[in-house]
Amino acid sequence: MKVAVVGAAGYVGGELLRLVLQHPDITEVVATSRSQAGRPIAEAHPALASLTEARFAGLSAGEAARGQDVVFLSLEHGESSKVAGEVFDAAPGLVVDLAADFRVRDLRLYERYYGPHPAPDLVSRFTYALADVRGAELHGAEALAAPGCFATAAQLALYPLRSVGVDGIPALFGVTGSSGAGVHPKPTAHHPARANNLFAYGVLGHRHDAEVVQAWRSWTGEPTATARLMAHSGPFVRGIHLTLHATISPDAAARVGDLFSSAYSGRPFVRMADAPPQLTHAVGTNMANIHAVGDASTGEVQVMVVLDNLIKGAGGQAVQAMNLALGLDESAGLRLAAPFPC
Repeated sequence: MKVAVVGAAGYVGGELLRLVLQHPDITEVVATSRSQAGRPIAEAHPALASLTEARFAGLSAGEAARGQDVVFLSLEHGESSKVAGEVFDAAPGLVVDLAADFRVRDLRLYERYYGPHPAPDLVSRFTYALADVRGAELHGAEALAAPGCFATAAQLALYPLRSVGVDGIPALFGVTGSSGAGVHPKPTAHHPARANNLFAYGVLGHRHDAEVVQAWRSWTGEPTATARLMAHSGPFVRGIHLTLHATISPDAAARVGDLFSSAYSGRPFVRMADAPPQLTHAVGTNMANIHAVGDASTGEVQVMVVLDNLIKGAGGQAVQAMNLALGLDESAGLRLAAPFPC
């Protein structure tokens, strides 16, 4: 199987390359980058030196897509919309977009968080690929929109509660590492500003709210339902730790653990933990580790989710969704043994 990764020089692109270069069903990989064209891939991603001696290609997205079985678009937000048309014209077997461009089908909801959509006619071609929920439903899809990192954690916390009548607006408090800010230096990702520090951002309007609200409305059947993501930047490099707090009926709260175990039964990359999960236990893997607790006297529930923002929240979920869409082993290339401690 032949694969192209368009925009492969960033952190997500590097993790995606690490996965596809070791995938048992992938025989050929092309990595493109406008800024790194002609340079060895291992210069941008030193950890890949043992996997490839190839160089970044300076091909356009359309050129890279021609003759490929799968094309991954690992571009900054807004860039996928500019090139998706030429990628589709090249007729690859499957397109997987890792940016936010095609995740939100409701164009009014999209506009609220991102502004007017630059390619609205292409939105309906993409299937939202929350792999651990959609599973086999993704089989046969020809274009996938991989979820965002915070959105993945938030939706995995919400999904098992979709039919138990959550009272009010569920609160989702999440903390992410500095790698979520991308490879290009920013004041808030600079080490002196990030180390020994914790701060909120995207207050009452984080962009991943759009995906979370879209899913929550679909799952509950309530067109005005909402959920609130409270995003924070933490003093570490990789991972997301998210805690959901909500109120449901006391009876449902008493069995919340069973609700989650049932919802994710048979899902290979969701692990139900017996205690609050630790972030380092998920970093470097495609796992989402979850612990759910309910108080039968008040109806309160607290759900904790930890995952790696660059793998489960980006490249790993994209590969998992590719496997499902193509009818491959869902776990192919993703049984990752992470270092510990890290």
